[in-house]
Amino acid sequence: MPELTIGVLASGRGSNLQSILDAIGEGRLEARVAVVISDNREAMALERARSRGIPAFFVDYKAYPAKADYERVVVRLLNKYGVELVCLAGYMRIATPVLLDAFPNRILNIHPSLLPSFPGLHAQRQALDYGVRYSGCTVHFVDQGVDSGPIILQAVVPVLKDDTEETLSARILAEEHKIYVEAIRLYQRGCLEIEGRRVRIKDIDENK
Repeated sequence: MPELTIGVLASGRGSNLQSILDAIGEGRLEARVAVVISDNREAMALERARSRGIPAFFVDYKAYPAKADYERVVVRLLNKYGVELVCLAGYMRIATPVLLDAFPNRILNIHPSLLPSFPGLHAQRQALDYGVRYSGCTVHFVDQGVDSGPIILQAVVPVLKDDTEETLSARILAEEHKIYVEAIRLYQRGCLEIEGRRVRIKDIDENK
């Protein structure tokens, strides 16, 4: 199977980036992270990339008059490094057509809730405030909405009676690391087919 070239956009600590790098290092994912881009100069994700010798760039969105101008710079970097699949890992910006059109159906995101419930920021807090008994995480294709693209995989996490935002977040994060890597594997194997709002996962022989 050809090696998949991934570009990662991240705004924070980059733990999902780390899970992807670990999966590659352990041979569970036939891919390489070619570039990491952040809108946050202090993002730990940049340091994680640099420590592995991966090109890492801070692109200051405030330096551009419009979001489209900022995204054109991001797209140029992704194209420069031959990126085939873009993975958002705690990236805090909503994609515009500039990015979406450059990578149609080639942008994935991980969100810490069972979408369509609790999109946007502080999903774990939203779940606790609402009083749900189960939460979890979702990998989806990215569209112009807020966490609204077609769903690929989900993992369910029970909400315990003494959960805080921090404890629930930690348990959800452990599942994020599993299903994000699996979704990337499914993409690489050509198993994902979008049919309207649904993503059909095709059964392809592991040896192909």
